[in-house]
Amino acid sequence: MKMDKSSAYFEKACQVIPGGVNSPVRACKSVGCDPLFVASAKGCMVTDVDGNEFIDFVGSWGPMILGHSHPDVIAAICDAAPKGTSFGAPCPLEVELAELVCDSVPSLEKVRFVSSGTEATMSAARLARGYTGRNIVVKFDGCYHGHADSFLVKAGSGVITLGIPGSPGVPDDIVKNTLSIPYNNVEILEATLRDAKLDIACVIVEPVAGNMGVVVPELAFLQKLRDLTSELGIVLIFDEVITGFRLALGGAQERFGILPDLTCLGKIIGGGLPVGAYGGRKEIMDNIAPDGPVYQAGTLSGNPLAMAAGLAMLKIVRQAGFYDELEEKSDWFATRLAAVAATAQVPTVLNRIGSMMTCFFTETPVTDFESAMKADTERYAQHFRQMISSGVWLAPSQFEAAFVSAAHDRNHLKKALDMTESSFKKISES
Repeated sequence: MKMDKSSAYFEKACQVIPGGVNSPVRACKSVGCDPLFVASAKGCMVTDVDGNEFIDFVGSWGPMILGHSHPDVIAAICDAAPKGTSFGAPCPLEVELAELVCDSVPSLEKVRFVSSGTEATMSAARLARGYTGRNIVVKFDGCYHGHADSFLVKAGSGVITLGIPGSPGVPDDIVKNTLSIPYNNVEILEATLRDAKLDIACVIVEPVAGNMGVVVPELAFLQKLRDLTSELGIVLIFDEVITGFRLALGGAQERFGILPDLTCLGKIIGGGLPVGAYGGRKEIMDNIAPDGPVYQAGTLSGNPLAMAAGLAMLKIVRQAGFYDELEEKSDWFATRLAAVAATAQVPTVLNRIGSMMTCFFTETPVTDFESAMKADTERYAQHFRQMISSGVWLAPSQFEAAFVSAAHDRNHLKKALDMTESSFKKISES
């Protein structure tokens, strides 16, 4: 497989962009190779600048639930673009999308659009502090909520992929207001939230962790979290930037039947364009300026292109049977993937919920950050390189999710399984 043009682009990029990439995990350092530069994408296929084609299980890190360049989404963008690409003023499309998002997500009474998931989580935490008059944010080890200062404590995703414990540039005075505790641990959760010395404003959680690899919550853990926060007057924030509109129309909260006070959304609701959102109960959201004293703003918030793309995407996933078909397809693929690993006698644990999954190279069940860290990252790196050389694109990190989209058909999935079987055979022989 020739990668001459990608190598040339990366060399040039390193001269003008830190690390040659605009988001750290893309550098592929943990998997021992240079990144591919993408020329185009269609359906579940990605083509690099050298003309190599790949079956894509990254899906732009989750939002491409319909696949790339869906004709309805592209048509919506093309229809909106000639009318203006940014207004810095209200437009009808943002009202339409807000109505559709609130109608789809069970806990949302009002929603505010922003331009990224990081903006959404940062704003939700500020709102929770302003609403409660308290300071402390509780998060969970290995959960990633964007790169705002207060969230880079024991974060997942790129931070652990690169072996960075936190981040320089984050003042101690900010970090002291964030507590990080183990995911899926009811005892520590209750002890922390009931600690009378703490001034806890909110708890933020990925209702399904997707940034230390996919880690599914114990239902008792999420229910206890909801019960305790309600009892103690603590705002519960679900970070559904990955799971929103991915696990169900109403996200993880619909799937589990547990409703937060605030929800953060991103990725999918822009149909692939930069967008994020946070929303929740009216009595909390009414504290956001201009209705209330908690300030948050953004020139590109409610961008007409992103709103148009999001509307087109949501209208498709709201169609009857969409999630049933995606679930059946994902289950079919995951069942056979686990069987391939077992036959090859490669120690793996496959965590899946809905159309997101992670194959951990470990024998130990993965239920939290500590158990995720037992995965053999060298074996994953070998698997990644073998798969990409065979035309299958996985995330360049053991600690990310693989996503199945509506555009993957059985032929794509069967080919990926064949390539996985070949890769696992080489791993078992090495």
